[in-house]
Amino acid sequence: MNRQLPLSNRVFSSRVRAQDVTAGEKWLGYLLGPSGALLLNAVLATYLNVYYTDVLNLTGVWGGLFLMVFPIVSKVIDAITNVIMGNIIDKTRTAQGKARPWLLLSAPLVTITGILLFTVPSGSETLQVWWVMISYNLYYSLAYTIFNMSHNLMVPLSTRNTTQRGSLGVFNQISTIMMSGILVALVFPMVFMPMLGVDKGKWITLMSALSIIALPLTLLEYYFTKERVTEEAAGAENDSVPFILRLKIILTDKYMLVTFAYFLIYTIGTSFKNLGLVYYCNYVLGSYNDGVTQMLISVIGGVPMGIGIFAVWPLAKRFGKRNVTLAGFVLYALGSAICWMFPASMVIVLIGQFIKNIGGLPCAYVFMALFADDLDHLEWKSGVRCDGVAMSVYNIIAVATVGVCTGIFNWLLAQTGYIAPSIVDGLTVAAVQPDAVRSAITFSFVGLEVFTGLVLILLLFFLNVEKTIAQKQAVIKQLQGDENAVIPGSDDPLWRREQPQGDAYRAKIAAEMQKHA
Repeated sequence: MNRQLPLSNRVFSSRVRAQDVTAGEKWLGYLLGPSGALLLNAVLATYLNVYYTDVLNLTGVWGGLFLMVFPIVSKVIDAITNVIMGNIIDKTRTAQGKARPWLLLSAPLVTITGILLFTVPSGSETLQVWWVMISYNLYYSLAYTIFNMSHNLMVPLSTRNTTQRGSLGVFNQISTIMMSGILVALVFPMVFMPMLGVDKGKWITLMSALSIIALPLTLLEYYFTKERVTEEAAGAENDSVPFILRLKIILTDKYMLVTFAYFLIYTIGTSFKNLGLVYYCNYVLGSYNDGVTQMLISVIGGVPMGIGIFAVWPLAKRFGKRNVTLAGFVLYALGSAICWMFPASMVIVLIGQFIKNIGGLPCAYVFMALFADDLDHLEWKSGVRCDGVAMSVYNIIAVATVGVCTGIFNWLLAQTGYIAPSIVDGLTVAAVQPDAVRSAITFSFVGLEVFTGLVLILLLFFLNVEKTIAQKQAVIKQLQGDENAVIPGSDDPLWRREQPQGDAYRAKIAAEMQKHA
């Protein structure tokens, strides 16, 4: 059944009216709007595990098994809700689009559940364990799932114009990397972490404030975004396409499979890096919450990101998004290897981090544009728009991988003998960690990305979707009844090979849809 939501009232209408992407849309809808929820989630990605291990002291619960098992089980639940949410989005039909209505719903949910994550009551260990499990799943499996899926679909649904789509993707990533990165990477280690220590009350106050900030900013994203692609396809798509058929279309496409594999490997590397960051700075490279080490690591990451705003997209337009990303991962693997060889040397690690982060720029700024090309390719190939289901698979990979990585990381800490800090005379005192703990932390933060970088280089050789995307977008417009749509470069040899494949596959999908009619 389609989700027909009553959102035709003007109070719910987008403040964007233009058919082309506007400056206000970029700055308010894609940069400032998502920054609240993304900031909160970035803080959680880096510090929620620290809150569990150091403030709540849950490392030893169930003999160290709790912090290993619970994230994995929770992500299984999260994966299921992602599938459900993806199907819901694809079947949603409103005057405001199919993803934006859910963005509106996510605003209060993210705020409420973000607060619940940290207001764990004092008392019995059993009560704390149940509160952690319930609040964690309310945030990640419900609230953030709804936000993340609808937010990530805004770039692909905003426009088919590849230049405008790329511009929106850059602004979106500025919000993710620069704004969140500055606060999480600079302000947190320098200002908040030395102040917070393991004081539970201070953690609750700060994280509640961050959760509240997310509410008005997410509403700003809702009002200053527009689903032009959804509007174009209104009435053209067969709403009766079953979920299983959409899933089949996605999971049998070579480009989408490569994209998913790429994202899986990348997420493994970044998950362990994010989990290991604070521990690495506290116990390997620097001293506990010294306010400097983590700041320096983060600054050396933020500088390339600033450069990337101006450099990456022009390079991607000239050499191709795939090619620039592939070249970037060569530097990514090299920089990580330099860090791994000298993990306790501040100077060498900073050099290696700078090289690695330069290499990671194309991935950061152009990946969603590549993913949008994949979605257009699928629509050309099948005649069906599969945004929601595709994004649900994308998010399943993200959440399941993060959960498994979190469980493994916490298991490594427990098995190698991690010792949590304690409060002595009102001051937070860190323990001296065993060598085995330091080695596990070092591999997590700087070692694993050497291998993930090399695998990503190989995968990207097979992701060449953008070469004929202009022709495919023209065909989509023709299928939607646009008589003025002209196929550019119709004599291109690659396009002449692909065109009959698309015609045949669309006919096959149309026949299968008839069976379900």
